[in-house]
Amino acid sequence: MAPAHRNTPAVAGQAGPPPTPLQPSPPLQSLQPLPDYAELHCLSNFSFQRGASHPQELVERAARLGYQALALTDECSVAGVVRAWEAARDCGLHLIVGSEFLWGDLRVVALARDAEGWGNLCEFITAARAAAPKGHYHVGAASPWACLTGCEVLLAPCRERFDASDLIAVSACLSSARGQFGSNFDGHLWLAVELHLAPDDSLWLATLQRAGAALGLPLVAAGDVHMHARSRKPLQDVITAVQLGRSVADCGFALQPNAERHLRQRVRLAGIYPPELLAATLTVAARCSFSLAEIRYQYPLETVPPGMTPAQALAWLVDSGAASFYPQGVPAAIAAQIRKELDLIAHCRYEMYFLTVHDIVRFARSQGILCQGRGSAANSVVCYVLGITAVAPENSHLLFERFISKERSEPPDIDVDFEHDRREEVIQYIYGKYGRDRAAIAAVVTTYRTRSALRDVGKALGVAPALVDAFAKDHHWFDEDIAADRLQELAQGLGTPLHRHTAALWLELAADLTGFPRHLSQHVGGFVLTQGKLTRLVPVEPASMQDRSVIQWDKDDLDAMGLLKVDVLALGMLSALRRCLNLRAALRGERWLLHDIPREDPATYDMI
Repeated sequence: MAPAHRNTPAVAGQAGPPPTPLQPSPPLQSLQPLPDYAELHCLSNFSFQRGASHPQELVERAARLGYQALALTDECSVAGVVRAWEAARDCGLHLIVGSEFLWGDLRVVALARDAEGWGNLCEFITAARAAAPKGHYHVGAASPWACLTGCEVLLAPCRERFDASDLIAVSACLSSARGQFGSNFDGHLWLAVELHLAPDDSLWLATLQRAGAALGLPLVAAGDVHMHARSRKPLQDVITAVQLGRSVADCGFALQPNAERHLRQRVRLAGIYPPELLAATLTVAARCSFSLAEIRYQYPLETVPPGMTPAQALAWLVDSGAASFYPQGVPAAIAAQIRKELDLIAHCRYEMYFLTVHDIVRFARSQGILCQGRGSAANSVVCYVLGITAVAPENSHLLFERFISKERSEPPDIDVDFEHDRREEVIQYIYGKYGRDRAAIAAVVTTYRTRSALRDVGKALGVAPALVDAFAKDHHWFDEDIAADRLQELAQGLGTPLHRHTAALWLELAADLTGFPRHLSQHVGGFVLTQGKLTRLVPVEPASMQDRSVIQWDKDDLDAMGLLKVDVLALGMLSALRRCLNLRAALRGERWLLHDIPREDPATYDMI
């Protein structure tokens, strides 16, 4: 009788083959170890309408995957690096800071090795932004590529613009770029290999290997990452459609063909890239040791008289101001408060900040421009005797710690209002005194809110325009529990049927998009001033307004980096007061300043 098949159960009472003993699992030590990896090419949502993840999400995901490092390389921008740096500091990940530039058929990725490299990168971004209209940049053969000394540079041919086997075209593109960088970049110029499971990946890899060997360019793996997780692909498609002004259905080959441009698990990377290319990422990462913590900010020293220290200059100005405001002698309580404030200002090293604000206020008053400090600065006697505020300390209940506190370790925030129709004179005075390369206005990151997110996602999904408009305008009641039902009600009322799957996707993607940055605009008047070149601390770009420039960091980023800003704001009421004071001077022959206006004016209050 033929023996029973091993997969055939034995009949009761019939002898079958002896059972195969279970083999023990191999010990963990014998399993192939995961390769170490550093991602060197990664975009966040600060590459507007390209990246589909916040900088923090990318950093946290890379840390969970066990990456050795992550490079944030937004397109001609470092607007998101402070947020990434804070997240990396919290989770212990090595963050590399850099930027990406599109140059013809090539993407150039520059990674700062050290503080010099960071300063050079900021200068290069500034130059590229200055060569194009607001919101754009330009690089070309005439660009100062040598300025990127101190950076590791990756050359990544745009995959979609080449046939995978066209070695001649790829080599010509790389050869032209290599010639622009020169000998200063020998050993620091790399050919980035970015594979995303395309059908011809093997052919593309072979073409790059041959081109690299011919040109003497070492190869390194990179991901061209646009999102932290695969699940963001639908949102990535939506922001691509928004960028192109089409619906997702009409974007065709403009969409990424798959979801591989995310932070991939290391076991998957090991099956895609040769081991030596993955190991090369660690070589590059080890060379890039720069951290934003190395940035050293110094306030401009123009306002310090020769032969004085900042502390001496501030004390002298305060004493002179106090003697002017109290000609009969400074009251003991006021003198004690002045000493307390000056001690705390000296402890926190904020003397230069006060001297700068005083200088701006002094200029405005010398030109007959009304100005007035407001907010928590009104709690400071020093601000009063310097003429920054007009609130007499004896007429208020001072709480100076509201303004500056050792415990909070926050920089002071003096908001000074100027006549709105003459503030531009003050702004141009600041630019003239410190120079365009040492003074610029802080940015404001304009983000998607519920209404704008609903509009853009609805259009991208091809929802009827009437329904998009009606639902966006109706969003003030927005609640997750009733949103879907309300959307269906609106659709039925307008006669525009909407499939429930589309409705659910619309709401989900709009929620994901809410809070994403849309663009950088300028702060209402927050100036950042430096002793050295500001353009070596952070890139500066033209603002939409003529004769204005902005940095790529907003107020929260400045606070995180310890950079102080001076708020030069506009107030229409001060212009009205100026006209009233001029009218009174013409009628009475007596000119008042703000602090000359009587504190008690029964006639005015009776009219109110």
